[in-house]
Formats: sequence, structure tokens, C-alpha cells
Amino acid sequence: MLGMLVFIVTEVMFFSGFVSAFTISKANAPMGMWPPPGQPMLPAAATLVNTLVLLVSGVLLFLAYRRFRAAQPSVALYTGAFVLGAAFLALQGREWVALLAQGMTLTSSTLGGFFFLIVGTHALHVVACIIAMGFGFLRLRRGTMSREYYLAMLAFWTFVVAAWPVIYARVYF
Repeated sequence: MLGMLVFIVTEVMFFSGFVSAFTISKANAPMGMWPPPGQPMLPAAATLVNTLVLLVSGVLLFLAYRRFRAAQPSVALYTGAFVLGAAFLALQGREWVALLAQGMTLTSSTLGGFFFLIVGTHALHVVACIIAMGFGFLRLRRGTMSREYYLAMLAFWTFVVAAWPVIYARVYF
């Protein structure tokens, strides 16, 4: 667990650096030049739905952990958290495809570069946690889930879920 907490602290610093650099770049853009010419507006309204999906996933995993700790494991709550996490990832993927089709790429502008770097890095964290949740699902079904594994995974997912609203608020608006 200590290792996971140290990892999370380093990731908070990592994302803080990226978001700070993005915020500075955006603030230094000439008046009326954000988003850069030729770049699409980010789909903030659609991404709000994604955000709610991710937040509900975090709540479900927390509730599943509470049940697990009380010796009443809930595969249904755990599965709900897993499915909603995967849905968030799929919705983000659909958003990326739409932005790429509109000409926004990693190299098309400062906005594109920061967007794909920050949101993409977050997506990699989601993928890593979804994989960990998949292994956890197998352990939970077999009755071999350890409290330590569950708690470390919950801490990582909580970080991923908590980081997203900050990223969403800073990058999409």
C-alpha cells in the first residue's frame, strides 16, 4: 500500500505539471485566439456525461470495498464499477476519433498537443486500473481477493477518478 501511495503522489505531481503548463500556455494565447484557429472546440457537454460515468464508477468501487471489508463481498457493485470505468474509456475513445476527424492531432496546435498528452496519459491510467480491476474481479469471484490488493486498487482508482474532474475543468474550459 505504501508503494501505491508513493506512486499516486508522484502521479499527482506529474499531472500538476502538465495541467500547469497547459494553463500557462492557454493564458499566454492572444486574446480571442483560444482555441487556436482551425481547431475544434472541445466537446465539454458530452464529456460531462463521461465525467459522471467515471464518478459513479468510483462510488460503486468504494461501496463494493465497504461490503468486502464487512465480509459481504458484492460482485455486482464491483462489476458495475468495472463496466462504468470501461464505458468511460470507450466514450473518451469516441471523443478522440471525432476530434481527430476534425483535424485536431498531437501536432496540430498547442491545444491538440496538450489535450492528447494530458487526456491520453489519464486514459493510460484508466487502462492500467481497468486491467487491475479485471484481475481483482477474478480474485473476488474465486474468493481469493486480499484486502491489500483491493485497497491498493481502490486507492489507484480513487486517484484516477479524482484527477479527472480537475483535468476536465482545466482542459475543457
